[in-house]
Amino acid sequence: MTEREKRYARLLSKMIQVETISEPGIIHEEKFIKSEEVLANLFPKVFSSFERLPIESGLLMRLKGKTEGEGVLLMSHQDVVSAEGEWTYPPFSGEIADGKIWGRGTVDTKGALMCILQAAEELLEEKYIPEVDFYIASSWNEEVSGPGAPNAARYLHDHGVRLQLLMDEGGMVVDEPVKGIKGRFAMIGTVEKGYGDIIAIAHGKGGHASAPPKNSPLARLAGFMNELEKHDPNTVELSPTLMEMFRRMGSRADGVLGFVLRNARFLKPLLKRILPKKSPVLAAMMKTTMAFTMAEGSLGRNVLPQVAKVNINTRFIQHQGVEETMAILAPIAKKYDIELKIEDHCRDLQEPVDFNGKGFKIVEETVNELFPGVVATPYVMTGGTDAYHYRIVTDNAIRFAPLSISNEQHATVHAADENIDIAVLPPAVDFYKAIIKKVR
Repeated sequence: MTEREKRYARLLSKMIQVETISEPGIIHEEKFIKSEEVLANLFPKVFSSFERLPIESGLLMRLKGKTEGEGVLLMSHQDVVSAEGEWTYPPFSGEIADGKIWGRGTVDTKGALMCILQAAEELLEEKYIPEVDFYIASSWNEEVSGPGAPNAARYLHDHGVRLQLLMDEGGMVVDEPVKGIKGRFAMIGTVEKGYGDIIAIAHGKGGHASAPPKNSPLARLAGFMNELEKHDPNTVELSPTLMEMFRRMGSRADGVLGFVLRNARFLKPLLKRILPKKSPVLAAMMKTTMAFTMAEGSLGRNVLPQVAKVNINTRFIQHQGVEETMAILAPIAKKYDIELKIEDHCRDLQEPVDFNGKGFKIVEETVNELFPGVVATPYVMTGGTDAYHYRIVTDNAIRFAPLSISNEQHATVHAADENIDIAVLPPAVDFYKAIIKKVR
């Protein structure tokens, strides 16, 4: 382990030791005040040289650039999810062992935040002045869709700020991103799916369970859910982003799979039928998905419900947004006498970043320089990020953290034993420094 690796490991370890679990509807301000006190101690030049901008529930800082050109923003949230389960090392110990740092947030996403802040610290040590304004943002409540990122984005918008490039969490440098496609790929999220919760509601007369009627609320909901599971009504399409991903992955795939991916544009009808059945990951990039997550009925064991509900967690794809999805579900719901209600927090998928545009090209070029042999490829993010809120100030919100991660480590995100290799930290710091130096 090099001295640089040891130094970065110690920085991240100290960040992990600050417990910053976020909870829906609750802002634990004292946790994040402590977190930012630790950050200010670890990265003194950043916190003394950047201007702290006044937002609530998050950190937003600016280093003035040489020109008035559109700025660049690097971001990664401070909050983490809870840490249940059996851990090899305590989840907030920041243990350094076996060439790794262990603990909640090492991957999601204090590892990237450390690298962003250290990159800025080193640029300041070099007395480097960026060409354009350099912003750093870190919300307190990304994991619970809280107000930190919306507040920061609104502040920038209200002050007339436009960003030529934003980088947030998303894809990483991974091996075999899709089963059967060997090699290392930098998965650069150029768009994230929309999000919504649809409530399916069935009404009934209630009554005693000793004389149950047919077609009770729960039975109708069960039939409705079973039909959606067995006969998925959501439409499948291959977006330009997905086609470009196939093309780039196909350059590294052998045999039949390689041939199919390289010639995807000629095989669209076949791929639309086959791929969703072969890979849940690819299916989620090709269509709107629905997952049944919460249900409720009667509160009594022997009481028939007057109202039964099920929550359908829905991730909208670009060609089938909220309105289209509700229209598709309406006749199925009518068949089972079910009412559908969309929750207020739903959002459609935003326009994707142009993978031929300047912002993506800067990131791709930096990947090629710092990760030899790695193929940079755009992809559709199936989860949500804080970057969504910044669509009001940029057309180039890139979801990518320049950290190499194994499939086993990826599986620990939001699970026990989250960890990251120490050796991946220096290249990530260098990556962020290179990005800042490239932006003009």
